[in-house]
Amino acid sequence: MDLEQVASLERGQQLPLQRDVEAIAIPFGSTETLAEDSVVSVMQAKGSTVSVGFEGRLYLIEGSNLDALGLEPLPRPTLPETATEEEIEQFVWDQLRTCFDPEIPVNIVDLGLVYGCRIERLISGERLVTIRMTLTAPGCGMGDVIAADARNKILGAPQISKVHTEIVFSPPWSRDMMSDEAKLELGMF
Repeated sequence: MDLEQVASLERGQQLPLQRDVEAIAIPFGSTETLAEDSVVSVMQAKGSTVSVGFEGRLYLIEGSNLDALGLEPLPRPTLPETATEEEIEQFVWDQLRTCFDPEIPVNIVDLGLVYGCRIERLISGERLVTIRMTLTAPGCGMGDVIAADARNKILGAPQISKVHTEIVFSPPWSRDMMSDEAKLELGMF
């Protein structure tokens, strides 16, 4: 299964869970287990994750767990051990482009939420990724979910040991920060 097949899932589509699955609770960002045979409703299928509704709550199911929805799981993103610094940085940005606000069908990079990304090598030899990002509004409750999704995807690379997400509100987000593609997707042209 590839990302295009994930995107073919339809909003409102009902799917019974084929097994217990760990999902990220929206908007809390905590991990909860949804039980086998529970019927979930597809809310959004973008990037490598699927947002589902169950018993009045929203959850994010990662691509590596799509078999719980009866689909082919996506492999966890990773890098070869010999990856260069430039390849590691590109990997981080590529993973950020697969992260979506569960309510907005545009990735967080094109939405203009990511202000910066820094990769540091610690004294121990480990790499720490620090992502500086914002939300569309200070009261937006999706920050923890987006941060958890980004962290899980970026930690697929063995060269990266830690991911820190810093949520900032200066400068405040505006529509001007969106890419032209994002504006087109959201009908803002």
